[in-house]
Amino acid sequence: MSLRHAITRVALLALPWASCTTAAPPSETVTAVAPAAQTESTAPADPAVHVYASVDGVDLEAHVFAPSPGGARARRPAIVLFHGGGWSIGEPAWGYARARHFAERGLVAVAAQYRLSDQKAVTPLEAMADARAVIRWMRSEADALGIDPALIAAYGWSAGGHLAASVAIFDEPDPDKPLSSSPNALVLVSPAVSLAGDPWVQGLLLGRVDVSAVSPADHVRAGLPPTLVLQGDVDTVTPLAGAQLFCDRMRAAGNACELHVYTGYGHLFTPAGVRDDETPKADPAIAADALGRADEFLRSLGFID
Repeated sequence: MSLRHAITRVALLALPWASCTTAAPPSETVTAVAPAAQTESTAPADPAVHVYASVDGVDLEAHVFAPSPGGARARRPAIVLFHGGGWSIGEPAWGYARARHFAERGLVAVAAQYRLSDQKAVTPLEAMADARAVIRWMRSEADALGIDPALIAAYGWSAGGHLAASVAIFDEPDPDKPLSSSPNALVLVSPAVSLAGDPWVQGLLLGRVDVSAVSPADHVRAGLPPTLVLQGDVDTVTPLAGAQLFCDRMRAAGNACELHVYTGYGHLFTPAGVRDDETPKADPAIAADALGRADEFLRSLGFID
């Protein structure tokens, strides 16, 4: 199945442990977003909002959740979160639950806004450029944000997984902004990483490039950051075969790529037998397990103490 059929439903690819409305940020199901209860929150309820770029009169926002002061580190690791939504819908608030979770574990967490495809002028290429720009902004503002520019992870789900992978793979030089956009680790959840031949994404590109030009699996090379992929085996939106191809090519190029497959689950951990191409309905236990695996992966790389 291409992504086109899925995108016809307005809530597709929303955060699997949250419900989405157009009027307010999605509500959060606490039991599904943390592997263990937090006795006391150490993350702010609301983020500090920064403008990381202004493009064609549009201010693009970085919603920053900073951990409580203290600890041994003078500078904190950081993580940027890219929401799903088929490159066409979504907002930073979809990543708030994740951002608070990581801030509670000592990371500066950034829920990023990016330009959404409108099928007229804005395409996934603009979203990819914005994703690169927010990481360059994080590095350029490392002092002000209190982050370690050598410890920035990118986390994305579905179309956001494509953007997270793209900031590493398509780290295009910018003479005006010499800082690298490549993160130091990737966490990808049900990611859209194998796009070659997909007619929906090809249509979103408005003929500017062939879809294979923006397909991460088709441009894997050596030197990419260590990656964790969390994927259901019966995903009909971003099928397992694409995640497997991506990880196989990552390993063949000498990169570290861990693929964890949840048997009996579809897109964004929707149980088998429940349509996963509408609003995702994550199994809370699987969502919590996936989040715990993300924590352990980041801990193994020095992001979490």
